[in-house]
Amino acid sequence: PSDTRDAAQARARSAPAPVTDVAQLCVCDLLVAQCDANCCCDPDCSAGDFSLFTTCSVPVVTGDSKLCSQKAAVYSLDVEADPPERIFKLIDQVNPSIFCIHATNYEQALYLKSPEIPTPENFDRLLAKFGGASFSAEPDSWSLGAEAPNPPDANETHRYEFGAPVQTENAFLRLPSPVVSSWCSDANPAGFLVNQATKCIRSVSVEKCDSIQALSMLFYINSSILAVPKSSQMVNITVQSIVVQSLGGTRTSLNSSDVLRLPMVLDELCINAVLGVNYHITHTDTGEIIEAAAAFVLGAISKETLSIEQSFEISFTQENAQPVPLSGNPGYVVGLPVRAGFRPQGYPSFPAGLLSNKHSQLTILHSTSTQDCLAAQGARAPVLFGYNMISGCKLRITAAMKCQPLAETLLDVLKGQSFPEYVASFGNSQAQDVLDWVPITQLHISEQMISNTLQSSCQIPVSLGIEVKWTKYGSLVNPQARIVNVTATITTSTLRQLPSGRERIIPVTSSVVFTDISSPAEPGYKAWPTINIKLPFDFFYPFV
Repeated sequence: PSDTRDAAQARARSAPAPVTDVAQLCVCDLLVAQCDANCCCDPDCSAGDFSLFTTCSVPVVTGDSKLCSQKAAVYSLDVEADPPERIFKLIDQVNPSIFCIHATNYEQALYLKSPEIPTPENFDRLLAKFGGASFSAEPDSWSLGAEAPNPPDANETHRYEFGAPVQTENAFLRLPSPVVSSWCSDANPAGFLVNQATKCIRSVSVEKCDSIQALSMLFYINSSILAVPKSSQMVNITVQSIVVQSLGGTRTSLNSSDVLRLPMVLDELCINAVLGVNYHITHTDTGEIIEAAAAFVLGAISKETLSIEQSFEISFTQENAQPVPLSGNPGYVVGLPVRAGFRPQGYPSFPAGLLSNKHSQLTILHSTSTQDCLAAQGARAPVLFGYNMISGCKLRITAAMKCQPLAETLLDVLKGQSFPEYVASFGNSQAQDVLDWVPITQLHISEQMISNTLQSSCQIPVSLGIEVKWTKYGSLVNPQARIVNVTATITTSTLRQLPSGRERIIPVTSSVVFTDISSPAEPGYKAWPTINIKLPFDFFYPFV
């Protein structure tokens, strides 16, 4: 009957808050308002009842056993006391399993919610929601519409935190992505400071392309973003650029992005359909969004096309912050520059932090066409990870040259104006993570004399050799390149003063060598280890 069904749904909506405090949980409390025998957690039992107990039927009460760490209520009896007493302790329990749940942040999973029963009145609505190739399984509490009840602190202003959904005036900023299958789901929220790139399949129909919201530019920019969560300050999404793609794949950038191009049917083609969206969010260091822009890729869809692939991307940039180029994530990628830096002045001790050099790269002498060392001063080439490199120049020495200024000039030619003190061990090492930076060991070696014709002599640098030792770090399936040691060796030669009217040409070289010091696999060692573990089918429930 309808009245019985309505009453059941009303009870489901008014379900009491779930009890998650283990001190209040008691699985052996079966009798109402009566003490259960040997049930040490029964709140109806008195001290006199506990004195008659012989043991605790449930000595430990915990929540979900799949949690990584949780509180546990421990009950026991002190039989030596007169009369015997119950002992209660609240301890921290750690799950030793490598597969565990860090936090149960899905509150609706803590109690059973009666599903909505299809009726003639709601059948069409349920069919529209669950009848497609994919549907949203997100809780209704994600919706920020007017129908949702406001929490007690709804009027308070907060700043965005890492991973928090970027809120809009309607709900949240959508970043469509595949959920179970490859089909697009629009219920995926964009997380603050979480750079993402997704691709998914969208079902299309040329006859209805002007009515499919996901193919229109308005669908992605019509909702303003909240500058901070739960505030009235809005940030409009502006159109940064529009690129039009033809059926053959040729792309053309439009000069003007002020005019919206909406999808429409023309000559049995659906033109101006959204094929890709790239969001760029600018924020302050306090977690406030101040600017939002979107770059679109529009294209044409033929009548025979039943589905298209859409790509979506979002990136975040801090205001007035210079972007630092990375050379891998996390390990180095072959061919990308080796990142380097030096300790800032005024911070003599760790962990004060590191500052990158001008280009955030380790560099060596860049060879010029003239091969003149004095003309090559200041010309640098970045050291590319995995590439052994050698460069050099020629130095013409005359009797009029002073030794000390010449030695300083050659040292600048070899090391550059500001030779770094540290090298990033990973391609994405941050300056504040001082343990991720490897100090450069500098050595000096003296060679034989270049000339022995005159009495006075001096030492001049003639070569710089850099050896970068790296190893494979992490999983055998996807090892990451990590730098573990860097040595810079300056080789000097003894130069005696030349007689008047004579000159000499000496070569000056700079080189970089990469050495893999990864330990080889032991004989008989399986390069592809497997773990024979079968998880329960509902282990990650209610998480996908």
